[in-house]
Amino acid sequence: MDAGKPILALMYDFDHTLSPRDMQEYAFIPELGMEAGDFWRLCRDVGNRHHMDSILAYMYVMIFEARRRSMRLSRKTFNRQGEKVELFPGMDSWFQRVNDYGAGLGFQVEHYVLSSGIKEIVEGTPIADQFKMIYAAEFVYNEESGEPEWPAMAINYTSKTQFIYRINKGILDVTENDRLNEHTPHDKRRVPFTNMIYVGDGSTDVPCMKLVSSRGGHAIAVYTGRRSHAVNDMLVHGRVHFVAPTDYRAGGEMEQIVFSIFDSVAAESRNIALNRKQLDEAQRMLEDERK
Repeated sequence: MDAGKPILALMYDFDHTLSPRDMQEYAFIPELGMEAGDFWRLCRDVGNRHHMDSILAYMYVMIFEARRRSMRLSRKTFNRQGEKVELFPGMDSWFQRVNDYGAGLGFQVEHYVLSSGIKEIVEGTPIADQFKMIYAAEFVYNEESGEPEWPAMAINYTSKTQFIYRINKGILDVTENDRLNEHTPHDKRRVPFTNMIYVGDGSTDVPCMKLVSSRGGHAIAVYTGRRSHAVNDMLVHGRVHFVAPTDYRAGGEMEQIVFSIFDSVAAESRNIALNRKQLDEAQRMLEDERK
């Protein structure tokens, strides 16, 4: 990161936001020998039967069904499966275009994933190296066999919000909680909320969208195909500022929206700097008159 440059942070959900389907459906579920609908139905049944959090339920089913069907899993297995995840149009050049535009305005742009999907699968995708941090569900692996045996991290729709505060304060290590809970003056925080953009696809992203937008940041709801009632409802009720199709190609609506937000943040930063300069000059003049 360039020292002294203000940071603009883009935070993305993954499934149905950067990729058309749930990430498990590209390789994990087919290799398991199941249909996607049957797998997710089983996850819901297990969750309901054991009163489990939905994310913990699907992680349990992944491990249980893999063992039952003699499917060997490891971190490398998930990484390999991530290579088969499809991405929306324009993702191959999206990050460089956004970074370059931000740099032209004097900003350092950072990208983050906040997902209830599997971190190890995201790490296998061709865009994994574009993210400063990938916050997603993750497994603990047996040191001898290399197989997953317990959840290390499970991120549901409301617990996602903690990672926005981590980005805001610059406390990115998930094991560091004491500093996260300490009071930090807003002017000392690494990424102001006003410099944040959250991108998600639906109602499960509402807690993050509401948190960012209520503190002066920006939220974008994306959709594939026709705009749904849920997306329109979020716009009407002020949960998001913009809606856009899941098309990240150059010149598209998504790019135009993000660039316009960058322009707005840059203009506001200039106004703040100008007001601060005028205030300092006025204070100096007042002090000179008193001498």
